[in-house]
Amino acid sequence: MARLAAKARCNYYPLPDREAELIRSCLTFPDQPFSALDPCAGEGRAMAVITGSSKAVRHGIELDSYRADAAARVLDHVIQGDALSAHARVESFGLAYCNPPFDAEFGESGNQRYEVLFLSHFARWLVPGGVLIYVLPAQQLAGCAQVLASHFRDTEAFRLESAECVLYEQIVVFAIARSRRERDRVRDSEISFWRSRLVATARQYEMLPILSERRVELRVPPTGPAEVSYAGLPFDTIEDLLPTSPAYRQVAQLLDPQPISITTQPLTPLHKGHIGLLSTAGLLNGRFGSGDRLHVAAWKTKKRVIRTEDSEDEKTIIREREQFVHELAIAFANGETALIE
Repeated sequence: MARLAAKARCNYYPLPDREAELIRSCLTFPDQPFSALDPCAGEGRAMAVITGSSKAVRHGIELDSYRADAAARVLDHVIQGDALSAHARVESFGLAYCNPPFDAEFGESGNQRYEVLFLSHFARWLVPGGVLIYVLPAQQLAGCAQVLASHFRDTEAFRLESAECVLYEQIVVFAIARSRRERDRVRDSEISFWRSRLVATARQYEMLPILSERRVELRVPPTGPAEVSYAGLPFDTIEDLLPTSPAYRQVAQLLDPQPISITTQPLTPLHKGHIGLLSTAGLLNGRFGSGDRLHVAAWKTKKRVIRTEDSEDEKTIIREREQFVHELAIAFANGETALIE
C-alpha cells in the first residue's frame, strides 16, 4: 500500500524547509551570476531556499504539470517533463541540487534505481569545482558509489533529522565535481577506495553525523549562462489531444465505460430471474417512488461463505461452501435506511 501511495503522488517527497536552510548555510556564493539546476524541482521551494540571496539563475525540471506551474513562479526557467529526457551542454552549472524519486525504473534493458539514473545523467553537467547536493535514502548510496567516486571528490554524507526524513533514512551528500583532467588522471585504486568507503557509509546510517551538528563550507563557482533543452514527449498536450483521436474512441467504452440508462417499459412482466439479472448488473439502481416513499436503491452481489462442521471417527470435518447473494441498500428521503438480502 505504501508503494501505491508513493506512485499516486509521483514519489514526491519534498525537502523540509529546515533542511533546505541548513544546506543553504553550508554554501558560499560568488558575486557573479551562476547557473543552478534542480532536475526534480517539485514546486521549486527547496531550490529557492538553498540559493536564497544569491545571483543564481535557477533551472528546474518537473514531471507533474501542477507542480511545474508552481515552480515557474519561484524559479527562472522550468521545463515540464521527464528529467531524463532533458539535455544540456556539459560543464554548464555551478550548483546542482537533486532529490530524486524513491523508486526504480522498469525497462527492457534492466531495472535501475532512479537515484543512480539521475546521478549518472546529470553528473557531467557540473563545471569543474561545481557543487553537488544529493538527497537520497542512505541504503541507496551504495548504488551511486561508482559515479560519485569517479566523477566527484571531497564527498561527505550527513543525516537529515526532520521527521519525514528520518522515516526514509534520508541523507544529504555533498561533493565537488572533478575536471576532465582529474577524471583521466585519478587512479583506479583511489576510485576503488572511495567506492568502498561510500558502500560502507550506506550501511552505517546511525553512525553518520547530523547535518545540523557539523559545519561544511562549500564555495559555488561562477558560470556562464546555461540552457536546458527537452527532447521528451509533451505529456500535457498528448493528454489533451488523446480523447479526440480515432484510436481512443474505439477503446473508450473499455477505458471509461459510461452508465447505461434504460427508461422504456418491458414488453412483458419481469419474473424473478429477470429482476435478479438486472439488479446485479446495476440496471435497477437509481431513484424510485414519490412523496414519503421516495428513495434511492443500489443493488450489489456479494459472496457469502457457509461453514458447517461434522464429526466423523472423533474427527471434526469443517466444510465451507461459497454462495452468492443479492444485497439491496435503500435510502429514503425521510432519512430512513434499509439493507435487504
